[in-house]
Amino acid sequence: MKSSAISLHYRNGDQDYLLNLIDSPGHIDFSSEVSTAVRLCDGAIIVVDAVEGVCPQTQAVLRQAWLENIRPVLVINKIDRLILELKLTSQEAYSHLQKILEQVNAVTGTLFTSKVMEERAEKEKKEVEEEKESKILSGDQVYDWSAGLEEADDSQLYFSPDQGNVVFASAIDGWGFSIQQFAHIYSQKMGIKAEVLLKTLWGDFYLNAKAKKIMKGAQAKGKKQLFVQLVLDNLWSLYDAVVTRRDKEKVEKVIASLGVKVLARDSRHSDPKVLLSAICSQWLPLAQAVLSMVCEKLPSPIDMTAERVEKLMSVGPRRFDSLPEQTQELKRAFLQCSSGENDPLIIFVSKMFAVDTKALPQNRQRPLTQEEIAQRRELARQRHADRMAADQTAAESRSQEGQPAGCDSAKMEGLTLKDSQPEEEEQQTFVAFARVYSGVAKKGRRVFVLGPKYDPARGLSMMPEGSSAWDRVPAVPHLSVCSMDSLYLLMGRELEELDEVPVGNVLGISGLEECVLKSATLSTSPACPPFIPLNFEATPILRVAIEPKHPSEMPKLVRGMRLLNQADPCAEILIQETGEHVLVTAGEVHLQRCLDDLRKRFAKIEISASKPIIPFRETVVRPPKVDMVNEDLGKQHKVAIIHQVKEEASQGRPSDTLHVDHSGLVTLTTPNRLATVSVRAIPLPQEVTCLLESSTELIRTLEQVNMSLREGKSLDVSPRTLEAITGLKAQLESLLQGRKWRNAVEHIWAFGPRRYGPNILLNLVEGYQRPSLWQCLGRGDQSGEAGAQAACMRDLDNSIVSGFQLATLSGPMCEEPLMGVCFSVERWDIQSAALPQHQDSLEEDSLEEDSMSHGALTDSGVEGSIETWTAGPCQARRRTQAASADCYGPVSGQLIAAMKEACRHAFQAQPQRLMAAIYTCEIMATAEVLGRVYGVLGKREGRVLHEEMKEGTDMFIIKAVLPVAESFGFADEIRKRTSGLASPQLVFSHWEVNIIYGDTLLEGECIRLT
Repeated sequence: MKSSAISLHYRNGDQDYLLNLIDSPGHIDFSSEVSTAVRLCDGAIIVVDAVEGVCPQTQAVLRQAWLENIRPVLVINKIDRLILELKLTSQEAYSHLQKILEQVNAVTGTLFTSKVMEERAEKEKKEVEEEKESKILSGDQVYDWSAGLEEADDSQLYFSPDQGNVVFASAIDGWGFSIQQFAHIYSQKMGIKAEVLLKTLWGDFYLNAKAKKIMKGAQAKGKKQLFVQLVLDNLWSLYDAVVTRRDKEKVEKVIASLGVKVLARDSRHSDPKVLLSAICSQWLPLAQAVLSMVCEKLPSPIDMTAERVEKLMSVGPRRFDSLPEQTQELKRAFLQCSSGENDPLIIFVSKMFAVDTKALPQNRQRPLTQEEIAQRRELARQRHADRMAADQTAAESRSQEGQPAGCDSAKMEGLTLKDSQPEEEEQQTFVAFARVYSGVAKKGRRVFVLGPKYDPARGLSMMPEGSSAWDRVPAVPHLSVCSMDSLYLLMGRELEELDEVPVGNVLGISGLEECVLKSATLSTSPACPPFIPLNFEATPILRVAIEPKHPSEMPKLVRGMRLLNQADPCAEILIQETGEHVLVTAGEVHLQRCLDDLRKRFAKIEISASKPIIPFRETVVRPPKVDMVNEDLGKQHKVAIIHQVKEEASQGRPSDTLHVDHSGLVTLTTPNRLATVSVRAIPLPQEVTCLLESSTELIRTLEQVNMSLREGKSLDVSPRTLEAITGLKAQLESLLQGRKWRNAVEHIWAFGPRRYGPNILLNLVEGYQRPSLWQCLGRGDQSGEAGAQAACMRDLDNSIVSGFQLATLSGPMCEEPLMGVCFSVERWDIQSAALPQHQDSLEEDSLEEDSMSHGALTDSGVEGSIETWTAGPCQARRRTQAASADCYGPVSGQLIAAMKEACRHAFQAQPQRLMAAIYTCEIMATAEVLGRVYGVLGKREGRVLHEEMKEGTDMFIIKAVLPVAESFGFADEIRKRTSGLASPQLVFSHWEVNIIYGDTLLEGECIRLT
């Protein structure tokens, strides 16, 4: 279940073409293989089943092709099933094919509409800004409600047979055709122009035999469409004669009229499909139809659009025009497909795949010539004669001494056998699956390997001008140098060694396993930026713990898992705190494939895998106001919190450092009594959680921009990124409405876990005006005061954020990440003793003058001078050095731990719930097994969302949701219960509160989930 490539030479008309064809698996679990293939291609062949129609994987593939800006063509396969299985008439089959085309075009149209709407919104925004600047309002136009779709050109977007981007096929019977072929055939027979037939063969047109005209309105007049009359009827009659009736006379007439040659062996074969394949493969060859469409409709590498080049080279938030000039000049090399000696070499590696070392061309045994065979035969004869003579001499000498003749020879034979057959372990060599975008790749050439975080501006500034990969270059972050040891032409399972590969081709490269983990960008120019990361549709969610059967083989397992991690683009390898090795995969089929690879290829040992570990998320919900008997829960809730604090105090935790009030506000003091934080946990609205989860990449980009601003670096952010950030902020403001969320968006401190998760940290500390998280949207308006406060608060500010990140990474219920929780920091006090004292007396005096005494802490009983973070600019500048000196000191560490514990206690003070991972399940089943499907779904806690019947068939499409925890063995059980008549497709959808983890935790109960 891996994508494989092959290079094909095809002659179309007078031109020769070299086609690089990559075949990727169709199962939804292996959509990561599609992602790695799509990046290297200029076009895509979308194959759709004529019976099943558009499946989830079809939608995923179309979306991936759209995101990579590559042009797709369509092949509707398995049309023979419409004839033999569904028993449709040619007219019914035509209607069915029309609906499939409408479904595919609907998916494409949705993607196109969203893009046009985005561009329209950008245009409107610019017009509004220009209007404000000029302050000229048009009196004629009041409101423009057009969406921009009327002006957008979508003529080349949709699939239509008359455009030549659709092929109808039956791969199992070896035939396929586009309407261009039939237009050419009938133009010669009927004397009608091929251009006219091309426009009318597909659509509501019919042939008026009396008037000898092609007329419109076939459906209204009850006539057969031209496509049915001239194309489908012929196919249906051929299948009827060959497969259904086996009419020999009619078959002979068909063979004679088509002018094809059929072997006597094929015509006498007991299987009629053999004869059918022999006729159709000559009449309508599948390869010719598909490859002709590829050559005519898909672009060549030299036709790559400038938009796609800029998108590939614009990593993160940076604009393309903000990249260095040398980097922008590389765009010309991309567009021109430059292949000169001095042109820069640019290669993208989409994945690494493992090959047995013996299978490499240089290690493969080549066939011997006749001379070599004769020489070896002569040498073998001579050795045999020498051996026989030596054995005879040894036997005579031993017989004279009285020793048995066969003893020593047997020992020597055994030794020879042992020496000649050493135990050789099959080694794996990694070959990079790559494409040349510019220049010529040559064997042995040294190149720069650019990591995903490589910055070309920084690299050019650190390296001498004109330096190459052959020079000794200084250490540059995320840049390494390696040599391309061998280049290979990919021919399915076979590899052919090459000395050089020109631009635009797909190739294999060996010698990169030490420098490239999964994907990378290679170039001879340090000005080249790394390409944007791959878009993976599948989410790794299924985990198993793996251990060897024999503990002594643990090193082999570790090595095998490292190789598997490098060979599979979607699999993840984790090592838990307990020391367990965990494998994370996209689904059950993907998991089985990974385990088989570990056993047979990479580790080559017996392994045992645990039952799948189900991922959960922890969250809090709004507390209920009444219980099951409609009694008020307010008093019970307060009593439960007080009871919890007393119980924890009795277990040895000092209660004077922790205080929980009835509203759920948790106040915690550090063990050294120098800092105090007060935190409250609030459940986020579901819409906000979904928005944050879908905007992880944008939030990560926002964090990168803020980090650059904090470090004082200038970063030119692309207008599209700024607009997306503005849109995210506006959406949050519209969703966070109400009294308790007033100005909450402006007070967002951080997101978590990992700084881009679906949890929020709010800054509600009175008097602490830290720089806004959205400062990149209005950098020019910031004053020096905000910058000074940021410098002062940076170190201890990071301690609060780090504690929040740790708390959201592993919750208190079962150490799973939190989701949909907002933590608001409402108090943050720190004593002046927490800051290190310096020898400078003037600085000490100024610190004493500026410090603000707030008396004793009422909650903890600690007396002394407390400093709240309300420092002015002067004071902030004085404290910068002192605060930074304690960045990694005991106060910082204890503050992180205190913040983490405060968040966990605030979480536990609210009603807690576990969120379960949910699959979306799509099942196709016949009417007679529908009840059994519902039975399996009900048994596994699935919920049916809706069902619909496919028109013209007895098939039902059922859409349901199913917890991931109940999905193991689900596909096998459905197939067994329905005798193979139903097959499900599972795709990860969302998280939902599915397991109720009761509020009894407040009373001290604990549940362990395994």
